[in-house]
Amino acid sequence: MTDTDFINRLSDKIIDNVTKVVIGKQDVVKFILVAFYCQGHALLEDVPGVGKTVLVKALAKTVGCSFKRIQFTPDLMPTDVTGVSIYNQKTSDFEFRPGPVIANIVLADEINRSSPKTQSALLEAMEEGQVTADGQTYAIPNPFFVLATQNPIEYEGTFPLPEAQLDRFMFRLRLGYPQFQEEVQLLSRLQFQHPIDKLEQVANTQEILKAQEIIKQVHVEQSLRNYIVKIIHTLRNHFQVYLGASPRGSLTIFKGAQALAAIEGRDYVVPDDIKLMARCALPHRVILKPGAQLNGFEPEKLVADILGQVPVPIER
Repeated sequence: MTDTDFINRLSDKIIDNVTKVVIGKQDVVKFILVAFYCQGHALLEDVPGVGKTVLVKALAKTVGCSFKRIQFTPDLMPTDVTGVSIYNQKTSDFEFRPGPVIANIVLADEINRSSPKTQSALLEAMEEGQVTADGQTYAIPNPFFVLATQNPIEYEGTFPLPEAQLDRFMFRLRLGYPQFQEEVQLLSRLQFQHPIDKLEQVANTQEILKAQEIIKQVHVEQSLRNYIVKIIHTLRNHFQVYLGASPRGSLTIFKGAQALAAIEGRDYVVPDDIKLMARCALPHRVILKPGAQLNGFEPEKLVADILGQVPVPIER
C-alpha cells in the first residue's frame, strides 16, 4: 500500500464515520479534514441548529483526540482561554493551570460573541501551537486543530472577527440546511438516542500525524505553483478589492491542494484541486472597496470570476 493509499483509506474511514452523525455533508467534512491534515483551522459560519457543534464532537471521537470546548461570551477573558498561573500556598510558588485551548481539537463556539481582546488570545495558539502566560511559553499537543463556529444572523452582542483572526482560518465553510430526505432520515436517527453517543473511534493521533507528514511530499508542478500565485495577484490587483489575500492565502491553497490530492489517492496535484481550494480559502480573506456590493460584487463571485480569467496550465 502506497502512502497516498494510506491517506485515501484513512480519510474514507473518518468521513464515513463522521457522516453517520452529520448526514449528507461529506464535502464539508472533507474540507475540514483537509484543514486538519494541513495543521490549519476552520471556521463554520451558519444558522443555528444545522449541526456545527455536533460535527466537531464527532470528529474528535472519530480520531480519538482530546477535545475541549470554549463557549465564547462577552465576559470571557483571555486567561479563560489560554490558562492562568495560580499561587500554591503549599509549595509557595505559582502553578500554571492550562486553559481549554491546550487540547488536540478545540471547539471555539460562537467565537464572535466575545470581545476582540479575547478573540486574539487564540492567535498565538493557532499560528505557533503554543500559549504564553506570565512570560512562560507552554506547548500545545500535536495534532492541534481549532474549529470555530459563528452565527451570521445575530448581530446584536457580537463582534466581527478582525482580519488577522480571519486570516488564521484556512477555510470559512457553511453546512447549509439538509435536503428533504436527509432531514427525514435525521428524525429517525434521533428518535431514541443521539448517534454520537455510540460513535466509535476509527483512527488515532499517530495516523493523523503520519498523514500530515505524507501530505507534505505530494508533488506540485512548478506551473501549478505559478498558477496559485497568479490567482492571488489577480485578486489583489482587482479594481474593486481594497485588501486582497496575504501570502498565507497562497500557502493555504498550496497545502490544501496537496491534502485534497492525497485524500483522492493521488501523489500529485491537478488544477482542479487548486480551483476548489481557492473557492474556500480566498473569499473570507478579501475586503471589497466601499460600494462594491452595490455594483454586484461579492467575494465568492469575485473569486469565481478570477478563476475563470486566469489561464489554467496545460498538463504535460
